[in-house]
Amino acid sequence: MTFDEQYQRLMVAAGAKTDADLARILNIQPPSISGAKKRGSIPKAWLETISEMFGVSVDWLVFGRGIKRPETPSPVAEKVDVDMMFIPLVEARLSAGTGSLETSSDGDRKYAFRSDFLHRKGNPGQMVLMRVSGNSMEPEIKDGDVVLLDQGKKHVLPGRMYAVGIEDAIYIKQIDTMPGKLVLKSMNPAYPPMEVDMRGDLADQARILGQILWVGREYR
Repeated sequence: MTFDEQYQRLMVAAGAKTDADLARILNIQPPSISGAKKRGSIPKAWLETISEMFGVSVDWLVFGRGIKRPETPSPVAEKVDVDMMFIPLVEARLSAGTGSLETSSDGDRKYAFRSDFLHRKGNPGQMVLMRVSGNSMEPEIKDGDVVLLDQGKKHVLPGRMYAVGIEDAIYIKQIDTMPGKLVLKSMNPAYPPMEVDMRGDLADQARILGQILWVGREYR
């Protein structure tokens, strides 16, 4: 299969009419689309993201076989009516390394997600996007990634990733629980686990800000 055929199926699955539409849906910058076209190769992460968001198989996106949208007369002629919702990129800048809390000029930016994808994940009205700084969660989350955070999901499920505020710092960590304690774990072995005693002085200062539901990455 040629690149053009694969790219057309990607556009069809996402309901994108232009390269800019696809860039917004993938949460990447338009030059990344131009780069993929010059290379003649679609990044695997794009295929996986569109597959999950829009319910099509990667096999169909790559080879044109397998599960695709029903009653599709032709990938070229198909017009997909997609119900999209926009999630804001908030000013707070999460740190996955030092725990520093920074500000961003992206407060007015919003990114489009398929409505049924968001409702399947949680409450879209409680969701925000934040950009990550630091490498403590690599390789799962890299520096500069954007995470989708559901602020309504604050009940800790062991092994899941959450945004956690401690005093004036915000961390992204995998959380496990112990009696009276939260154990904040990093994916990067260079960062040791942090134990937060919820019965001590930090009890009122440590707070679960929400669960991480999705990670977006821009390829340069």
